[in-house]
Amino acid sequence: MKRLITLLLLMFPTLLISQVNIKGKVTGQSQAVAWANVVLTNLNDDIITGSITDDYGTFNLKAEPGTYKLTISFIGYNSFAKEITLKNDLDLGAIVLKADNTLDEIVITHQKKLIEQKPDRIIFNVENSVTAIGGDALDALRIAPGLRVRNNSINLLGRGESRVMINGRLLQLSAEDLTSYLNSISASDIKKIEVITTPPAKYEAAGNGGLINIVLKKGQLNSWKNTISIAENINTYHFTTLRNSLLYNKSKLSLSFNVNGVKGNSRNIEDFQVYYPNSTWDIDINSKEREDNLSVQFLLDYGITENTTIGVQYLGNTKTPDLTDKSISRIFNHSNTLDSLLINNGNNHSKVNSHLINLHANTKLDSLGKSISFDVDYFTYDSNQNRDFITNSFAPNNDFLGVNATANNFSNQKIENFSVKTDVEHPSKFINLSYGAKISSIKNNSDIQFFNTITGTPVFDSNISNTFKYEENNQAIYISGLKKINEKWNVQLGLRLENTKTKGFSVELNETNTDSYTKLFPSFYASYNKNENNSFSLSYGKRIERPRFRDLNPFRSVISSNTFSVGNPFLRPSFVDSFEFKHTHKNKYTTNAFLSIRNDGASVIFTSDVENSTQIVTRSNFFKQYIYGIGESFLFNKVSWWQSQNSLNVIGSKTEFTMDIGAKPQNGIMFSANSSNKITISKSTKLQIDASYDSPFKAGLFSVGETYSLDLGVSKQFLDKDLQVAILIKDVFNTSSLNNLESTVNSVKQVYGQNDNNRFIRLSASYSFGNKKINEKRRNFGNEEERRRTN
Repeated sequence: MKRLITLLLLMFPTLLISQVNIKGKVTGQSQAVAWANVVLTNLNDDIITGSITDDYGTFNLKAEPGTYKLTISFIGYNSFAKEITLKNDLDLGAIVLKADNTLDEIVITHQKKLIEQKPDRIIFNVENSVTAIGGDALDALRIAPGLRVRNNSINLLGRGESRVMINGRLLQLSAEDLTSYLNSISASDIKKIEVITTPPAKYEAAGNGGLINIVLKKGQLNSWKNTISIAENINTYHFTTLRNSLLYNKSKLSLSFNVNGVKGNSRNIEDFQVYYPNSTWDIDINSKEREDNLSVQFLLDYGITENTTIGVQYLGNTKTPDLTDKSISRIFNHSNTLDSLLINNGNNHSKVNSHLINLHANTKLDSLGKSISFDVDYFTYDSNQNRDFITNSFAPNNDFLGVNATANNFSNQKIENFSVKTDVEHPSKFINLSYGAKISSIKNNSDIQFFNTITGTPVFDSNISNTFKYEENNQAIYISGLKKINEKWNVQLGLRLENTKTKGFSVELNETNTDSYTKLFPSFYASYNKNENNSFSLSYGKRIERPRFRDLNPFRSVISSNTFSVGNPFLRPSFVDSFEFKHTHKNKYTTNAFLSIRNDGASVIFTSDVENSTQIVTRSNFFKQYIYGIGESFLFNKVSWWQSQNSLNVIGSKTEFTMDIGAKPQNGIMFSANSSNKITISKSTKLQIDASYDSPFKAGLFSVGETYSLDLGVSKQFLDKDLQVAILIKDVFNTSSLNNLESTVNSVKQVYGQNDNNRFIRLSASYSFGNKKINEKRRNFGNEEERRRTN
């Protein structure tokens, strides 16, 4: 593998032919001209290449040696034209455009669409959404088109769990840690969210639900900005979020320091019915979770030369998500008469700390766009939990019958991850290449200690307690090539090779499980622009879904006297092949069709011990699944004060069980609709109305009930837009929660529902001061896929 990586990094630069580079800076009489058109033609006026200037007025073109005509134009200025002869790289310096005095004064206003459809992605412009104001990045993802956020899991509608990137770099944390990280980013700092359904080979192969790229705002150099915000979320309980973001960017130095704190409580309601052959259990669970979180992010980048930048980033997070819960189990006999009650009271004391440090370096190898970057990451994650519970038994008339069970359950988890990665960008005359490699090492130690306390004295239970050690090593190399065949066709091909070795050791069982596999992950993307009104694209990608660490732990995690979860050390990764076709018409109407094929699929199985009336959560590889769908989205913006983005989707499922689990596969069709509406009341006042609907759906082992929601938000700006206040009513009718999640295993039907603080009112205010033309740079980390699996 090391020889292959070395060969890959050394071979390609010697095979390709460089082009000549033309660069310059376009200005008016006193300032840079952004978004000016820069076109290079031959002497017959045939277009060779072109670009637009960036925020600083600069441009960079590449062409073969020869004689050309360079034309620069922008509304309000006279066009600039010059004949140039290219032999070597050419720096034209400052090009000053003269104002066109023949034009009357023109006021140009442009408002980005709330949602944009691109051939390879969907773009949600968060800065234009009122419902995102005062929230965090996770709140923004909740209202992004095509995404569903439930139980800390972010899913692309119909296609499974998605991975998250920040400014193009992966952030594949565990469900719990990812939530904490996204809670620390203010939605007001987000420019847009890109939903990429078929990621290229550059990114880790994990995840069958595509990638989500969160793009943060940026502005000009040599400035600073500080933003402080406060938000109050009100439900049954309430919690307060206070954020402060300091950004400084001058010359070669870029600094970012962010602090985020949350205090208060949130509510979670669950209902669970189990239909045994001779009895029925109806269980209601009401939980109060402590929202106590402090996160700090520090980033420093420094340009040591004109072409090389080095940086360091630290992310620290500490939280104590203590939980108190009460569950009432009503037990009915075969005649549907209440037979008895079990009341369980539990307390979960938790403390979670995580630290991540990243060292980063990037070097531009030449003026044509070649560059190489390195990342070194070290990540630690510590979780300590102490759960005690007592279950009392009562007669139907609430007479106390006795203590059913009482216990203490201690669980600890420590994860260490070290990774090194390098990426090379290598554009050439024939093809634009990118290639690189990554090496990652993970160590996970977890232990569960169970003490039975029904006698009043803790008694250690070695049959339930366990120490589990897990190691994983992964090496990967990739290459991806983008070829522009002509003005209408673009093709991209990619290959990623990953080699993985795992070792799991259970101390109490003295049992070791090992696995080793090498897999190739191809990707393909082609786009065809028929004309300015119609574009088509076709993509394919192969992905992998690795088991989470806790799912591999073979011992029990006890929740109450009659409910426990057990892991499976023999879980294997699942592999997914995804296909997608898309057509866009006039940038307003987009039709997309997709097919996702999942092999050796793994999932939880809700089963039961009928004799002891116990609910058991297990995990196994047991199915092959086809998910397919077709959708249509369209934009309405015929009136200046109303912008409406709408989508309709039909999604189907076909599942085949590859092993006998005592159940039949569920297959069905789902209908989904979404509408986002932004209404401009005045220049400083905006109203947002969002609505969505998902019909009942059957897929795999489960069926799920319908959900729908209505969100209302209004925002108002004051003090020349420095102060912004907003109010949001989320899920007005309280109808968006998970309900009727049903499965039947070994003739025992179980039905589950959950409402995790879905309906709330959020009041928020934010104030910014300093130079608001700040260039915000937030890097991400290189060991993202590993951290995602920590829970």
